Amino acid sequence: MVWLLRSGCAALAFHTVADAFVFPQAGTAWHDHLSAGLVPLALLGLVVVAAPRLRPGAQAAVAGILGALALEGAGLAAADAARTFARPSDWTGFLLAPTGLALLAGAAVTLWRERRRGVARRLLVGAAVAVGAYWLLIPVGMGLYATHRPRGAIEPADLAAPYRHVTVPTSDGLDLAAWYAPSRNGAAVISFPTRLGKLPHARMLIRHGYGVLLLDMRGYEESEGSPNAFGWGSTRDIDAGVAFLQRQRDVRDGRIGGIGFSVGGEQMLEAAAENHGLRAVVSEGAGERSFKETLLRGPRGWAAVPMMALESATLAVFAQTTPPPALDDVAARIAPGAAFFVYAEHGAGGEEMNPRFFDAARRPKALWEVPGAHHAGGLDAQPRAYERRVVGFFDRYLAAG
Repeated sequence: MVWLLRSGCAALAFHTVADAFVFPQAGTAWHDHLSAGLVPLALLGLVVVAAPRLRPGAQAAVAGILGALALEGAGLAAADAARTFARPSDWTGFLLAPTGLALLAGAAVTLWRERRRGVARRLLVGAAVAVGAYWLLIPVGMGLYATHRPRGAIEPADLAAPYRHVTVPTSDGLDLAAWYAPSRNGAAVISFPTRLGKLPHARMLIRHGYGVLLLDMRGYEESEGSPNAFGWGSTRDIDAGVAFLQRQRDVRDGRIGGIGFSVGGEQMLEAAAENHGLRAVVSEGAGERSFKETLLRGPRGWAAVPMMALESATLAVFAQTTPPPALDDVAARIAPGAAFFVYAEHGAGGEEMNPRFFDAARRPKALWEVPGAHHAGGLDAQPRAYERRVVGFFDRYLAAG
């Protein structure tokens, strides 16, 4: 088992170096991924040194965790290659598939050999593996996925109006991909975090005369940068969108708003708190984006705090950034901009906290629980009411003619 663990660590270290330092994401450099590379390499080195001193059960547990993470890495590389094949590090990711299978097989064989140690011992080992999977593997795996999210393929879309492909530069040197449909009423809205999936919302706003900037968040689809499915640090992308719209002749008197979905809704609230160029924002499906929101859930969320803290720490390492402020603190700083908190009756990921965010915000503000809706699915569940409320909100606070 020792040689298998060390061989597995070597394969994982090889991919880590390629992913973080040799073939970084477009628009980034090796020094943007120092913690994402050095921390995993240090942990793998610790396993290599400690492996001979571990008991067989502990060796099997470590092999199982590393094997599962290796298979996740291989799956992410395969998914990215199937859609875009954006980076050469996808090739090193493919090597993680046999590595993960070998580690899992080794863990299973070791545990099978341990069966003669007695029923009680086997039960304890099984319970330890289950607890480890829940408290360790799931949050680390989620952090790995969030910062290695495969990019989606963008196809031409029908927005029921002319639009053009544009490049939106950020303050930290990235080029973001976007579509822009010009305004007919002097106001424009940023749609975030991706051009995929929310085209009906764009068509709805365009029908009412609004310009719409459909913006891919950094690391998403065709934008440069490293992805973070929790959106940490991407308020700079929304700031870039605001600056782009301020330069458009069809947008008059700074009449700029934003609409964000899920993580995009969370980032839209944070951007509005920091950038008062956003006069009005609609946040649909905002919820839990770090352990700070988990703490806001009170006793219901306390059991999940250790897991969310580890997930947040994993994200901080891979994204090389610190967790963002809690959304109730963010909401309190949005005024004088207007905020509309929209959440689903059957939501997910902490959406039920939106009334708390609403209470923390100062006026002008609005709140709507969409009957029958699932996560970020308000328009599908209540199309007429959604259009009336959302368009009415923008009409009121962007002073559209």
